[in-house]
Amino acid sequence: MNAPLQGIRVLDMSRILAGPWAGQSLADLGAEVIKIERPGCGDDTRHWGPPYLKDADGNDTAEAAYYMAANRGKRSVTVDITTEAGQQIIRDLAARSDVLLENYKVGGLKKYGLDYDSLRTVNPQLVYCSITGFGQDGPYAHRAGYDFMIQGMGGLMSITGEPYEKPGGGPVKVGVAVTDLFTGLYATIAVQGALLERQRSGLGQHIDLALFDVQAAVLANQATNYLVGGKVPQRLGNAHPNIVPYQAFATSDGHIILAVGNDSQFRAFCELADQQWADDPLYATNRARVENREPLCAAIAELIATQTSQYWLDGLEARSVPCGPINRIDQLFEDPQLLARGMKQTLQHPDNDNLNLVNNPIRFSRTPVSTDQAPPKLGDATEQTLQELGYSDEQIDALRQQQCI
Repeated sequence: MNAPLQGIRVLDMSRILAGPWAGQSLADLGAEVIKIERPGCGDDTRHWGPPYLKDADGNDTAEAAYYMAANRGKRSVTVDITTEAGQQIIRDLAARSDVLLENYKVGGLKKYGLDYDSLRTVNPQLVYCSITGFGQDGPYAHRAGYDFMIQGMGGLMSITGEPYEKPGGGPVKVGVAVTDLFTGLYATIAVQGALLERQRSGLGQHIDLALFDVQAAVLANQATNYLVGGKVPQRLGNAHPNIVPYQAFATSDGHIILAVGNDSQFRAFCELADQQWADDPLYATNRARVENREPLCAAIAELIATQTSQYWLDGLEARSVPCGPINRIDQLFEDPQLLARGMKQTLQHPDNDNLNLVNNPIRFSRTPVSTDQAPPKLGDATEQTLQELGYSDEQIDALRQQQCI
């Protein structure tokens, strides 16, 4: 069966995470994705290890696990874009592509004649997606942008971590590069939107995506809590600003998450806890619980610490009160629900027949995503791709001698 984006060709000139995440997402949806890499070294993340993929003998290869996370389903083509011959290869590819992804600094590709205005003369239907730290305009446009820095500037770290007055209090970044990942997903959405619009207009367009903008957008309810309510959100640790009790609690042998979403769930929790809080005007409604958060959560914490995690999880699940354990990543990948959903996959890679990766979470009923192609070795499709463009063997050999590919 045809994948949703089968027949779409993507020229992925991005590196690190945000752009490659978009490229991988488009590849999973069936697009042909050609990843452009520097000859000899490739994407920086190929070297971001350890850990590295091990070969059949258990020895480290040159393939870093980080690179494996964002480059499934692509073809790797090595091109030196600083050379005239390399620039011509990109123009030839752009002429036959539907989408181009890039995350160079603003103006970084213009000097090579590979910016949007230059390439749309080669292919007016090209959807050209630029991902930068701060966008193509504004006072910060010239700055480089990195996920950690943007998490701080974009407000996320001001609401992540414990309050200053608690042990370990202070700003904390999220454990994965969420700003990069969100930007990659927004890029995927934007590209598909532009391709859909192209069916009507017959024209491509330039997509300007900034990590800074994306981070502001995904503050979601925390942003509107400020914009509508006028109060600056603060760090609450694992607690929720608008729902109580909705946080992690220590048990006698670990921790659980209690995620009470409405008043009926709170009453069910109180029945298990053998407490009358649901009948107390101070705690009977979510609004009251938010306003009286500290004494209620202190009492709940004291109570939950008297029993094991399993005691609470069993009792809460039996009463349909949302709850869960706090799994380590190894426990996650042993979870029967995750395994039943096929979220852990094993692929064949040239260096290892048993490469374990996380699967794509999208499940279509008729046109399944395609995630069975392992991340490419550096330059694995260079010669094949040039031949498809009409380059002769002699021309390809000459490009190799010039170290252009």
